[in-house]
Amino acid sequence: MLKELKPALLVLALMTVLTGVAYPLLVTGIAQGLFPDQANGSLIEQDGKLVGSALVGQPFADPKHFWSRPSATGPVPYNAGASSGSNLGPLNPALEEAVKARIDALKATDPTNTAPIPVDLVTASGSGLDPHISPAAARWQAPRIARLRGLSEADVARLIDDHTEGRQLGLLGEPRVNVLTLNLALDRLAKS
Repeated sequence: MLKELKPALLVLALMTVLTGVAYPLLVTGIAQGLFPDQANGSLIEQDGKLVGSALVGQPFADPKHFWSRPSATGPVPYNAGASSGSNLGPLNPALEEAVKARIDALKATDPTNTAPIPVDLVTASGSGLDPHISPAAARWQAPRIARLRGLSEADVARLIDDHTEGRQLGLLGEPRVNVLTLNLALDRLAKS
């Protein structure tokens, strides 16, 4: 029996070292060497202070900022540890009520804006953590931000255009705007 157990334990130890130590160290080293920003969470710093990640959304409540897509995580919004969709189907009354409440809140915040509200401002993404909104959602918010910050709508629109990311590889996904980086640029614009 010891004769059969010795090779099995040797293979177990070897595979543990290979797959549990050597391979993870190799992959981590390659990631840090070739993609250090992505390997470290795409963190964004401003004035030496960590302000967030380009990969995870965060709430913005100030009407002078662009607002993110609603989060489906609970009890805290944009909680990466609770990432999931709401699992509410399109005919679910709870989803209908939540969307109606979000529409009412957006209209109450900017009653002069009569344009149709883009769907991504009233529905959560599949993960509940999406850091992006559509360019249409950013443009819908532009009049409010321009008015409250004393900027021209053209300046805010130009800022949105400058921060619109195209399709990945030119054909995957849709154009999108990272809300955190857009708000940071908006704050820099207001200071200048």
